[in-house]
Order: sequence, then C-alpha cells, then structure tokens
Amino acid sequence: MLTAQKKIKKREIKEDRLVTTYFEARAWLDQNKRLAVYIAAIPIVLLVAVFLYVMGQTEKNQETTTKLAKIIPFYDEGKFEQAINGVPPGIQGLKAIVDEDGSTDAGEMATFYLANAYYALGDYDRSAATFDEVDVSDKFIAAAALAGLGGCEEARGKFEEAASWFEKAASKNMSPVQAPDNLSRAAANFAAAGQREKAVELLKTLKKEFPSSQAAREADRFIAQFGS
Repeated sequence: MLTAQKKIKKREIKEDRLVTTYFEARAWLDQNKRLAVYIAAIPIVLLVAVFLYVMGQTEKNQETTTKLAKIIPFYDEGKFEQAINGVPPGIQGLKAIVDEDGSTDAGEMATFYLANAYYALGDYDRSAATFDEVDVSDKFIAAAALAGLGGCEEARGKFEEAASWFEKAASKNMSPVQAPDNLSRAAANFAAAGQREKAVELLKTLKKEFPSSQAAREADRFIAQFGS
C-alpha cells in the first residue's frame, strides 16, 4: 500500500491564505486515508485473476503470473526493495519481471506494482516514469496509474501537474470506487496551485456525480473556503 508522502514544510512556501488552504485540504484527505493509487486495497490474487480472465492467458503470461505471485508477498509486507530487486535464490524481483516479460498482461501488472514500490520508497522520478509505462485496457488499473502519476507530482510539489493527472484519472474511470477520491485530490492540488475556481468546480462536480460519497459529504466547507 502506498503510504509514503513527501512532507511539505511551511517555511518553504510563502505564508499566505493559499498555504493554509492547501494544508487544510491535505489534512482532510489524509484524515480519510485517501490513496494516490487505489489498486493496493484489492487482494492481489483477485486482481490478477480478474485481469487475466479478461485479457486471456498465454503460456508466457502464465509463467509471468507465477513469477509475480512469488514476489508480491514481499510487496504486501512492505519490503519494497526486495520486491523490486528480488530474493535469491530463485525469486525474481518486479524490475526483472518487467524487463523480461513487460509486454505480457501479467507483466503490465508487474509494471504497475513496480511503480508503486518506487513510490513507497520515495523515488518519485522512477515511480512516475514507470507509471507512465503502464499500458492496459482495464479502466480501473489505467485510472490508478494516472492517479499514481498525480501522486508523484504532488509529492514533488508540482501541484498543478498533480491536479491535472488526478483529474484525468477521474475522467478515465468515473466510478464511485475511484472517481470521488481522484476529484477531491485534484481539487486540493488545484487550490494549492492557486486555481481556486477550478478547485470549486471539481468539488461541485464531485457533489453532483457522487453525492453519497464520503468525499462529497466533506466538500461543502472546502467549496466555501476555496471560493473565499
């Protein structure tokens, strides 16, 4: 699960209303344990099973799936360096799986988890580059990869770019599972970038499209705040 976040020090940013707004928005998101990448909440066995059922299996894909199944427990335990580099003897890491089998369906899943692992270690440059390589037809995973790019830019303090990626992620899969959180993170980053009108617009969309979501129920005070 992606939990690593780059802490932004207030002294590094001009102390004004915008900074206060940003930190309050981030506190709102953190309080509800929002994730930049939601795929981590789904059991790997179920995820791979569904993905392979949809895409169809080949012999090579089955081999890659077996490799992935061996290394994923290390990822799930938070042993990200081992997950990336492998565990000798005989357990290939995510990087090697991607290098050798990245073109297979299971290899694309390995690419996604490799990006997650880099993110968890705070290597946002490699994480972003790897998220950018994820190429799948499944909307859920594709949206999660876009959100991963947003998380990387947010961690690097590039709020406008982060907001754009989160907005794209929401558009990619407008489902109640992913979109409300992607919209709320997009709004928070637009506010941090000084684009409060855009932040309010997205929060109003959130309330309209997903009125029963937790994010929508918490949006009113931020609409008032961003609009002030």
